[in-house]
Amino acid sequence: MDEHVAELVAQGRRSLELAPNRFLEQLERGEVSAGRLRALAGELFHLVSSDRSSFAFLAARFPEPLFLAMAGAEEEALRLLPDFAAVVGLGEKELRAHEPRPLAQAYPSFVVRTAVFGPRSAIPLALLVNVEESGGFYARVADALQARYGFSDEAVAHFRYFAETPDEVLEQAAEVVSTGLATGDDPVEALRAARMVHAYEAMFWATMAE
Repeated sequence: MDEHVAELVAQGRRSLELAPNRFLEQLERGEVSAGRLRALAGELFHLVSSDRSSFAFLAARFPEPLFLAMAGAEEEALRLLPDFAAVVGLGEKELRAHEPRPLAQAYPSFVVRTAVFGPRSAIPLALLVNVEESGGFYARVADALQARYGFSDEAVAHFRYFAETPDEVLEQAAEVVSTGLATGDDPVEALRAARMVHAYEAMFWATMAE
């Protein structure tokens, strides 16, 4: 990661408004009902499906392999999600039929807008800025589901998958940010996208806590 990109990532992380994740706290206390876990599965189905399409669109806009890799990662996450859904009583038909909550889907809606209209560097910078916290959230979900609810490794594989982002992907993201900046991307706009992604992901989890 070159010095300019590293400074942008550090600046982005300093700008984040961190707050407790109430849904995770509830989950770790064993207070989330089966109905709310079903809602989580349904919302994640819509969210991940949308992100897969967004990253595929970015791959069509820009030549870097990162975006196709990100779309493939969402595809793999979708493949793993039914194992979680089945444990909470949802089949594929029920997942698709889930009626999404608007505030839970604000995050993927912003990603769509950024994929269509945003600069090349926006989503990769958002990944670099938010990956540590976001991955930690997914790890905590998996840990709580196993410790408090007795879920199997297979049932939490979707969350474990998102808990770890390969170093190769992060290196590719840094390279794309560097290329974007070198070809005229506005760093202020890219940082704004990173902050917005963080805020919208927080909104997703807050909605799940209600």
